[in-house]
Amino acid sequence: MLTEPLAEAIAEAEKLVEAAPHIRSEQDLLEGYQYLAGGILATVHAAWATEKTHPGFIQGTGPYTKMGLDNPDTLYFGTRVDDDAEYVVTGTRGTTCDLSFQVLSGNYTDSNVPGSASAFDDRDIDIDADGNFEVRFGPAGGAWAENAAGRRNYFTLAPGASQLVVREVYSDWSQRRGTIRVERVDRRGVPFDPLTPEETAKRFARAGKALVSRVKTWLQFPEWFYLKLPVNTMTEPRLTPGGLATQFSSVGHYELADDQAMIITVPKSDAPYQGFQLGSMWYISLDYTGHQTSLNNTQAQADPDGMIRMVISERNPGVTNWIETVGHPRGILQFRWQRTSREFTPADGPTVEVVGIDEVAAKLPFHEQNKITPEDWTARIAERQAAVANRMLG
Repeated sequence: MLTEPLAEAIAEAEKLVEAAPHIRSEQDLLEGYQYLAGGILATVHAAWATEKTHPGFIQGTGPYTKMGLDNPDTLYFGTRVDDDAEYVVTGTRGTTCDLSFQVLSGNYTDSNVPGSASAFDDRDIDIDADGNFEVRFGPAGGAWAENAAGRRNYFTLAPGASQLVVREVYSDWSQRRGTIRVERVDRRGVPFDPLTPEETAKRFARAGKALVSRVKTWLQFPEWFYLKLPVNTMTEPRLTPGGLATQFSSVGHYELADDQAMIITVPKSDAPYQGFQLGSMWYISLDYTGHQTSLNNTQAQADPDGMIRMVISERNPGVTNWIETVGHPRGILQFRWQRTSREFTPADGPTVEVVGIDEVAAKLPFHEQNKITPEDWTARIAERQAAVANRMLG
């Protein structure tokens, strides 16, 4: 059977999920199965929807295919590339806060973080008055590289380049997404090759291999970058591992009892994008549509002293900047600052304090201004639901 390698890989991935070391409850395991379902969807789609000869952007992670601590404020698009071919990326700039491009060499695995061969944002390209742009990528060495040298909107593919990733980042969920497409120059006007039994079998096998790698990889990342840190602390801002252009991050992990809360205090940044989120131990975002498990610089309430104070807890503290743990007593903490134009220092980063849930009001210096009514909270969640639905159209 052509699908046998995929079926065997799904069974292997299921065993990996069931054996995950962080599982403590039935909810943890059920979320693991949900995570597995998203992985199956994503890897099968990628195996059949992506062609090196006829590339097209696909959404690498989304609400139903989560991986890699997906940012609720970001749409992710990717395509496979060959380092000896020329590609043209055209599009229209939306009103989103940031649009960034990254060329990766290799793949994320449970033993490797791929190198970033090139990373930049739209400030490094020319965009016309109507928001239209054209960016070209081509091979190192030879006439193409000589022609591209020193020219804006021309970027050389380093040897080993294998993926082109585009991120569209929202600092306000009502911002308008742009458009983007990619073509391989030497395949314009050339139809797809017809399917063969060998190619069909190869695609099912590729999906299976990718699924097992995906589960192994993202189970390993929290061990590498989060869980060795002291619990209920966060790091100073640092350049994000993996080579993203102009992004700093602060990370940590939490463990809170039902009657505890974590108060995170951070300056409202001068960076165009500042975002915070919680993640589960599966290294994916918590439900950000029906719950406030993330806040960015537009959504968060800032106090008169210029600080943003967020309260992370299971029980509702009755404040606007409540970050809901939604039944997750353990999880990941993540700040991102993007489109930065300076080095970030410890003073730009967060401070953390764990208190009893009944102490929250006394610990917030502007508590009276921070309070929110149940009706206003319901309206706040309704806005999130509508914004996510609108953002996913098209």
